[in-house]
Amino acid sequence: KNGESTPTMARIIVGDVGSGKTVCAAAAIYLAARSGFQSALMAPTEILANQHYEDLSVLFGKLGIKAALLTGSTKQSEKNTIYKRVSDGDIDVLIGTHALLSDKLVFHSLGLIVTDEQHRFGVAQRGVLKDKTAQAHMLVMSATPIPRSLALAMYGDLDVSRIDELPRGRMRVDTYVVNEAYRARLNDFIRKQVELGGQCYVVCPSIERSEDADEYILDSYSGYDLVKSDSLDLKNAVDYTRDLKKALPGVTVECMHGRMKNTEKDEIMSRFQSGETKVLVSTTVIEVGVNVPNASLMVVENAERFGLSQLHQLRGRVGRGTRKSYCVLVSDATGGTAASRLDVIRTTYDGYTIAEKDLLLRGPGDFFSHNTGNNIRQSGGFEFKLAKLCDDHTLFDLAFSYAKEIIKKDPTLSLDEHLGLKREVYSILGNVSDIS
Repeated sequence: KNGESTPTMARIIVGDVGSGKTVCAAAAIYLAARSGFQSALMAPTEILANQHYEDLSVLFGKLGIKAALLTGSTKQSEKNTIYKRVSDGDIDVLIGTHALLSDKLVFHSLGLIVTDEQHRFGVAQRGVLKDKTAQAHMLVMSATPIPRSLALAMYGDLDVSRIDELPRGRMRVDTYVVNEAYRARLNDFIRKQVELGGQCYVVCPSIERSEDADEYILDSYSGYDLVKSDSLDLKNAVDYTRDLKKALPGVTVECMHGRMKNTEKDEIMSRFQSGETKVLVSTTVIEVGVNVPNASLMVVENAERFGLSQLHQLRGRVGRGTRKSYCVLVSDATGGTAASRLDVIRTTYDGYTIAEKDLLLRGPGDFFSHNTGNNIRQSGGFEFKLAKLCDDHTLFDLAFSYAKEIIKKDPTLSLDEHLGLKREVYSILGNVSDIS
């Protein structure tokens, strides 16, 4: 304002599904527009981007704020029009997917970047949008922050706002872990939910069985090297759909996965949302962006193959309405890390607590993005000499306060007393030779 530089926001809003994160983002976008700045809202899937646009464009339209939608399926002629309108400042808020990362997209006055379901974006992807302007405020939202984001928050790079209450009337989703021996009972439970008027998701870790070998084509990966893939009898969405139709005659069962065209996925999702389809067998393509209040049962096959964050997100797809809802995790894992992780999901319902446990199990990954591409680790260990990550919050808080005092006193670490610290920081960043 008036040519003065002000600190930019870097904040994560953590709250379970339906807790009000999007409302907070809408308020921030409103303030940005009223201050003469544009906003960008990036979602990981077209389903979610479209859902945000349909909800927010109506609200913003009443307030005189111009919104537009940009996704991979947007026609090129329409994309060119949007590019021009954005660069001219004629669009106040642009909602979209990875299409917002295009080099052709140049904002007139970008002041706020909102990233929804941030765990679905890589380190480099989030950085590309931020690089479009150094002065834009950054707001990220997640029902379950991934370990890396939690670690960044602990380091002070992200301020954290927590919404720690469930929406009024929201009931807890009871969670159970069963093995293959419960298959017949599970099918009966699916039928019972449908007969009571509910609907069911069934999530599989793969799309289809390979025709060339006795292997499966994985559509999701938990990030945990628990067992070799070729030793598992993984459920796949295509075959499972066929089997479930036989087991549940008279029940409408459909299959959806990431290899389908967007138009086909939209049609299937539309039938499920309308209640025409009772059981939707899918891969993790439904992890985010699906809002079906009538859905009352989530079944996750080979649950040990999914990360804690994924499982919590999947569980959040049900229990969004007034029906009592359930989540059933199917796994033959009998011990070790896999079983203990599933027990975390079975007994823990707070997303932030789950993220902390996830961090302890797999580490924060890379803190700095000076490496690009495949060199960036989304998980893995980070060694401390005086403290073990997450185990000593008091020591971390003390370290943060001292660090902030030092930066306030000597932002460039140029004082003689800070040269050793500066050398260590530059060493971590990989450019120690830049120290004069």
